[in-house]
Amino acid sequence: MAAFKDLLQSADWKAEKHVPVIESPDKVKKGELFKVTVSVGKEIAHPNKTEHHIRWISVYFQPKGEKFPYQIGKAEFTAHGESVQGPDTSTVYTHHEAVLSFKTEKPGTIYASSYCNIHGLWESSKEITVE
Repeated sequence: MAAFKDLLQSADWKAEKHVPVIESPDKVKKGELFKVTVSVGKEIAHPNKTEHHIRWISVYFQPKGEKFPYQIGKAEFTAHGESVQGPDTSTVYTHHEAVLSFKTEKPGTIYASSYCNIHGLWESSKEITVE
């Protein structure tokens, strides 16, 4: 049986449409809120159809020197064109992007994971420093 960590896939987001892209400052001010945007399909668009879509994005932060990360937020995407008339018959589609803010006293690593209903779990990370 595989460990859960073995199910997480990663790649360069410029070449793989499933990888969550983390956009945030590289350096933040101690104790001040800053914005983080995480999206899927920034360079290569990911489908957003009833049969193939991104279901959620989750964002974590692990301060340097601490054992466990903190979950910063999770966005679920639930409108993919489905309706009572069937698949891809609606005009309502959620875009797979999450914007959130947080503050920290310590440098560390932002982690993002996303879930594609066909291609599974994907991850990425970004280091930030604190001044």
